[in-house]
Amino acid sequence: MDNKTLEPLGETSIFENFKYFDKNHNEYWLARELQKILAYSEWRNFLNVIEKAITACENSGNDISNHFVDVNKTVHTGASSKDIEDIQLSRYACYLIVQNGDSRKKEIALGQTYFALQTHKQELSEKFQELSEDQKRLAVRHELKHHNKALADAAAHSGVKTGLEFAQFQNFGYKGLYDNRTAADIKKLKGLSKDQDILDHMGSTELAANLFRATQTEEKLRRDKIIGKNKANQTHYDVGKKVRQTIADLGGTMPEELPTPNKSIKELEREAKKKINK
Repeated sequence: MDNKTLEPLGETSIFENFKYFDKNHNEYWLARELQKILAYSEWRNFLNVIEKAITACENSGNDISNHFVDVNKTVHTGASSKDIEDIQLSRYACYLIVQNGDSRKKEIALGQTYFALQTHKQELSEKFQELSEDQKRLAVRHELKHHNKALADAAAHSGVKTGLEFAQFQNFGYKGLYDNRTAADIKKLKGLSKDQDILDHMGSTELAANLFRATQTEEKLRRDKIIGKNKANQTHYDVGKKVRQTIADLGGTMPEELPTPNKSIKELEREAKKKINK
């Protein structure tokens, strides 16, 4: 493991500590190191997970050679040394590996949070780099509306049935992401009235954090077959908290500290309609 240490720097930041860059400044990880970070004691068992990830990569239409590169690594043991096989992994490869790993492992859950957030951030950057802040807000808010419906459906399957129960379920997610603040607390912080939607008064960065919270909670509820509203609430809180921890590990600004835009999403939508009708 060279001079690097497996001691966590703050949960998900351990993945940052084991990141490398090639001569073209492309980031990558080494499979042997990732194996230890994800708490797989046997290389052969971890290879099985990698094979599933490679299949997923191929099925998604991606070129495997861009994400999984076989390399040899020299290991020194006393006076002797030997070459062992290793694999150079892209961020996307790591994302596929943790998605196919044992979700019961805490390390896998941390990896899913880290690599999913990083992959999503890259996708947003590639798609939105030419957009203005207002255009980014409109795009992410539209996507969040769609995923909130999917989240509500997943929560219902878990046992969150009534409108009141869903409001409580949403509050658990906000509390995880916003350091135990409820929706009402966030509205007060933003200077909003009770009938105003807080999601309509967020910048693109804050909306993106909430989008990630929603998508990952929905996926976890379905993947882990969470049953019972109390377990669903706890899952939403835990995911929100992990997203917050990831933001902290990456040196980002906490969502409650981000500025509130002057115009709401509804105002931006009305302005966009006026331009179309001119």
